[in-house]
Amino acid sequence: MWIYEKKLQYPVRVSKCDVRMARYLTEQYGGADGELAAALRYMNQRYAIPDKVIGVLTDISTEEFAHLEMIATMIYKLTKDASISELEAAGLGPNYAQRDHALFYQNSAGVPWTATYIQAKGDPLADLYEDIAAEEKARATYQWLIDMTDDVDLQDSLKFLREREIIHALRFKESVQIIIDEREQKRVF
Repeated sequence: MWIYEKKLQYPVRVSKCDVRMARYLTEQYGGADGELAAALRYMNQRYAIPDKVIGVLTDISTEEFAHLEMIATMIYKLTKDASISELEAAGLGPNYAQRDHALFYQNSAGVPWTATYIQAKGDPLADLYEDIAAEEKARATYQWLIDMTDDVDLQDSLKFLREREIIHALRFKESVQIIIDEREQKRVF
């Protein structure tokens, strides 16, 4: 199903150590509207979706895993040279005490990721509308993250991710229309 290229989907550069931004980015790593939740949500939903749009969910789910890898890289680069006191000052002391610099799926408030973040109703339209909302929430979060940093290199990668969320929402909207059009077709048996 996948062929993994040993490179990021888009280059991740940071200009400086910024533990505060790393903490905020954990929202997109392990938060309810983050990349892990999105990837698993779409992968799970694809089993109850019409064949005409199953590929959209598979493609976007796969790309969300690539985004997860980018977020992890950003967090690593933003914290790799941080001192323990800098980690503590940014609220990452508990994470360091438990895991050193290792990442853990949690949101920016430190709440662990949970499978309850994965929404799947089994109704194609309900699921796709959920997916559109998820992409719009992720887009908004990326914009707020862009606004919170003055690191132009980091902003570049975040802008790429924000734009991909817009494209994903558009693809899901197209899928909704495909399903609606199919339902409205007259069927002769």
